[in-house]
Amino acid sequence: MANYYEILGVRANATQEEIKSAYRQLALKYHPDRNPGDKVAEEQFKKISEAYQVLSDPEKRQLYDLYGPAGLGDLNLGGFEDIFAGFSEFFEDFFGLGRRRGRATRVQAGSDVHHVITLTLEEVLKGAEKEIEVERRVSCRRCQGEGLEPGSRAQTCPHCGGRGQISQSRGLLRVFTTCSTCRGSGIYVPHPCSSCRGSGMTRERRKMQIRIPPGMDNGNRLRLRGEGEASRSGGPPGDLFIEVKVAPHPTLTRRGRDLIYRADLSFVEAALGWTITIPTLNGQATLSIPPGTQSGAVFSIKGEGLPDLKSQNRGDLLVEVSLHTPTHLTPRQEELLREFLRLEQELSSSESQHH
Repeated sequence: MANYYEILGVRANATQEEIKSAYRQLALKYHPDRNPGDKVAEEQFKKISEAYQVLSDPEKRQLYDLYGPAGLGDLNLGGFEDIFAGFSEFFEDFFGLGRRRGRATRVQAGSDVHHVITLTLEEVLKGAEKEIEVERRVSCRRCQGEGLEPGSRAQTCPHCGGRGQISQSRGLLRVFTTCSTCRGSGIYVPHPCSSCRGSGMTRERRKMQIRIPPGMDNGNRLRLRGEGEASRSGGPPGDLFIEVKVAPHPTLTRRGRDLIYRADLSFVEAALGWTITIPTLNGQATLSIPPGTQSGAVFSIKGEGLPDLKSQNRGDLLVEVSLHTPTHLTPRQEELLREFLRLEQELSSSESQHH
């Protein structure tokens, strides 16, 4: 890499004013607008712009002076379009060249598109193939994104002369406003494309098949690169983001990888022990409730939960027991319960006497 001071033709101890003055003269000489189609001038312009970008910044200049080009290894000096955009106002102020937006505008990626899909717990367990329909903006096929009616040409804006701005003198001040004719682009389109009305973009609805991996949760997103909207400045298309929402299940509740099932038992079933049938995402499972089970007890059925998105290891199905008290007793049920209560009281009294 050539010496930045030599590129600008200044001494190593040059002042900022000397550096700016040298750059100003060289930039005027090699500016692409003054040398259209001259690749040598364009390459020289890149070099002097890069040199000025470093030497005009005290921090970058200090790193360069201490370590040479290696000291700038982690600094992003930008490409040609970045350099041009960064100094476009400098050129306008000092050279009166103005900003031709077709050259100075940064190339940007197209906008991202967002879409929401809803999954059942069964689909979270096994994954799913989903067909979605996405609406997005794409490059107009009629004008190839140019915004021009085929066969016509764009012209330099006659109102602002291609600068994109109108200047007005107000006393000692010069005020710049965006050109109302070209809206700041510097370009006038006499015959806009009849399909996109000069925007270069049209809306399109597209059906897509996507694969949803097992283990997705509320708020998780899938990213499909390049499936978003087209760029209006010639950059890459944006991305498509698929956001997941999980629908409620009629009997199971999700808690991370685990599933929760609430089993209602009578106090008799809990006292004597009972075998119950549990719904799972794969069918049904049976669970033996031991005698004397209390309300709030939790039993685990291993491996009947949901998979982890990364490891695919499955969680458990947790059965939470809740006891319910009967409210409408038959005379016979009431008689048996009173007998049960009498026996409980006798047993309690007997245990108290022994103590």
